[in-house]
Amino acid sequence: MTDEKFTAERFKLTDEKAALALDVLRQRLNRQLEASLEVCVRCGVCAESCHYYVSDPKPEHVPAYRAEQVRKVYRRLFDPLGRRSPGWVGAAELDQEMVEKLIYAAFGTCTMCGRCVINCPMGVDTRHIVRTARAMLTAIDMTPEGLKATVDVHLEAGNNMGVTEEDFIDTLEWMEEELQDELENPNIKIPVNKKGARVLYTLNPREVKYFPYLIQTAAKIFNAAGEDWTLSTVGWDVTNYGLFSGDDNAARTIASNLERAMADTGAQVLVMAECGHGYRSQRWEAENWLGHRYPFPVTSFVELQAQYLKEGRLKLDPAVNDKRVTYHDPCNQARNGGIVDEPRYILRRAVMDFVEMEPHGVENYCCGGGGGMLAMSEFAPARLAAAKVKADQIAATGAEIVATSCHNCLDQLDEIRRHYKLPVKIKNLSELVAAAIVWE
Repeated sequence: MTDEKFTAERFKLTDEKAALALDVLRQRLNRQLEASLEVCVRCGVCAESCHYYVSDPKPEHVPAYRAEQVRKVYRRLFDPLGRRSPGWVGAAELDQEMVEKLIYAAFGTCTMCGRCVINCPMGVDTRHIVRTARAMLTAIDMTPEGLKATVDVHLEAGNNMGVTEEDFIDTLEWMEEELQDELENPNIKIPVNKKGARVLYTLNPREVKYFPYLIQTAAKIFNAAGEDWTLSTVGWDVTNYGLFSGDDNAARTIASNLERAMADTGAQVLVMAECGHGYRSQRWEAENWLGHRYPFPVTSFVELQAQYLKEGRLKLDPAVNDKRVTYHDPCNQARNGGIVDEPRYILRRAVMDFVEMEPHGVENYCCGGGGGMLAMSEFAPARLAAAKVKADQIAATGAEIVATSCHNCLDQLDEIRRHYKLPVKIKNLSELVAAAIVWE
C-alpha cells in the first residue's frame, strides 16, 4: 500500500463517514464519470504517460490502478454482481483499508495533470475519477493537512497565505517606489482599486509574501504596454485550491471573490497571473461551480503578453537574454487550458537561444508540483522521485535557464534543480520579458 500513515483520529473511518463518502460518489455520478469508470480495457497505455510510472515503474503508479480503487467502490454500489458476489468483479466495501488506498491513490501519487487522459485510446478521464475520490475524502475530512489548511485559510482570509489587506497595500506601495527608482520615473504606478480600468490583474500570494519582485515585473510590462490596469483589495488571489481538494463549495466561494472584485472595480477583462491551476479554475471551471456565465472575459497574463507583442505595444531586445532557454509547459495552461503557442511566440522574441524539451506542449511531462502536491509534505519524497523524468528532460536540452508560467511549477522546478543538482536557473516567463523591454 503506502509508507505514509494517516494515524490522526480524523482519518479513522466510521459508518457515518462511509455513508457520506458514498453519497458524494452517488451525487457526482454523471454520464462522463460513469463512462470513464466503465470503459477502461486495461491496455496499460496510460502507464508510460504518467511521470510517476516513468520515473518509478510499479503498479501503484499506473493511472488505471488509481482509477481502479474508485471502480471497486463503484462496483460494490452499482454493479448487480458486485453487490452479490463482489469478489467476482473486484468490488470492495469502503472500509478503513480501502479509504487508505484511496488517500494514497488520489492524493499521494497523482497531480491530476491529464497526460494519461490524452493518451488513453478509450478516452478514460482518470483526472475526473481522481478528483471524485478527492471529493469523497474531503467530504469526510480526510484531506491531507497541508492541502486542507491552504483551502481553509483562503476561505477565512480571502487568500491562501492569510496576507492582510494592510500588508498587501504596503507591499504594493514598496514595489511601486522601487519601480519608480529603477526607471527614474515618478509617474510609474501600481494602481489599486482603480475604477473603470480595462484590466483587473490578479496575484499569487507567494509574490506578496516571498517574491514581491514578480509584482514589479508585471507592473513593468503593463506600464511599458501603456495598459489601463488595476489590482483590487476585494479579490486578488489567482489561486483556487478547491480544484485540488475536490470541494466544489469551497471552489465556488473562492471563484466568487474575483467576480466581486470585477464588479467592484468595473474592469472589463480579468487577467490571471502566471498560475496554471488558477487560470484553469477561473477560465474553464468557475462558471460550472458558480452556475452562471461571466459577463466578462478571462485571460492569462501569458496570452496578454503575446497580444502586446503582436500589436506592437511591447518592444523587446532578445540580446539581453543571451543564455540558452527552455520552456516547461504547465499542465493546467497547456494540456488543460490550450495555451501552447503563446509562450513560444513570446520566447522567440525575448531570448536569443530557445530550445524545446522533448516532449513538449500538450505532451509535456508534469513537473510534479500540480494537484496541490507542494502543500502535502507527507508525499514530498515520492513527488521528488517522480520528478526524475522532468530532470532528465531539462538536462537533455543543455539549457541554462528553465522558463515557465506557473508558480507551483516554479517552486517544484527549483526543488528539482536542487535535488538533481541541475546547473540551471528557474525563471518566470514574464521575468525574461521584463528584462528585455526596450523603453521608449
